[in-house]
Amino acid sequence: MLIQIRKRSDPRSSEITPKSAYLDYVSRRRFLGTAVAAGMIGSLPLPASAAAPKKAALQGVVKSRYKLDEPLTDTEAATGYNNFYEFGTGKTDPATYSKDFKPKPWTVAIAGEAAKTATVDFDDLIKPHQLEERVYRLRCVEAWSMIVPWVGVPLADVIKRFEPSSKAKYVAFETLNDPQRMPGQKSRVLDWPYVEGLRMDEAMHPLAILAVGMYGEEMPNQNGAPIRLVVPWKYGFKSIKSIVKIAFVEKEPPTSWNRSAPNEYGFYSNVNPTVDHPRWSQAKERRIGDSLFSAKRPTLMFNGYADEVAALYAGMEMKKNY
Repeated sequence: MLIQIRKRSDPRSSEITPKSAYLDYVSRRRFLGTAVAAGMIGSLPLPASAAAPKKAALQGVVKSRYKLDEPLTDTEAATGYNNFYEFGTGKTDPATYSKDFKPKPWTVAIAGEAAKTATVDFDDLIKPHQLEERVYRLRCVEAWSMIVPWVGVPLADVIKRFEPSSKAKYVAFETLNDPQRMPGQKSRVLDWPYVEGLRMDEAMHPLAILAVGMYGEEMPNQNGAPIRLVVPWKYGFKSIKSIVKIAFVEKEPPTSWNRSAPNEYGFYSNVNPTVDHPRWSQAKERRIGDSLFSAKRPTLMFNGYADEVAALYAGMEMKKNY
């Protein structure tokens, strides 16, 4: 049995603040935004977002060697404070506006430079593989992070089934484009559908997974049901949600945020505390659960996974290839 050895970069259990502090953070954040706009000072609490509806428990899940020696982010926090612009740009919009989204039946198109291409039913895509629970950090570009027990399968195992050719240098991903089911797509805040991509060696790295659940249950709608990517050493927007297409391509594929704001978001989007976002520093972060008034913690290179992934970028200028 493989045991994940705790590294010095892994945070301590004492660093996590309980659920009550997170709710206080959300309430204060909302209030302070209103207060600043109105020139007010005060501390009246506002209600936090509603918890995610109960999802079906996933069966046959094994514990992975990938885990962290610290408490998990509270389920309500991880499912109630999200970026998923297909359902709105506010942090609570995804939980609010995805309630009626039906993620099944679902198919994923496999295309491009591969021996086997097809449109595959969700169950046929996932069931041949062992479901694993992996506890990963996820770091948002807006300087907050969380610790989540994702349930999924290694992306590399899925890729191998379709036998990509030597021409396949990258893997491109695409989200469902259906404004009737995803009302946020009626806005032109992004050029829909949402697209993302990885270099082939990144996609084949054992840390990258296709996640179908979290906290032992099926993936909540607001977190990317029924299937999403999780790449823990990159900023969260790289972990594309509600995937309907995986393509093996020869040239670097476009990515939504790079296409929208190329001066702010690069193709790689590795967590790097030395590369600032043009509008804020990435050197520090807050964990969901921290008080708004608590000190920020230092951001870890590659989100704390440097020992595992730094070799992928040997010889690259990480500030240029951000």
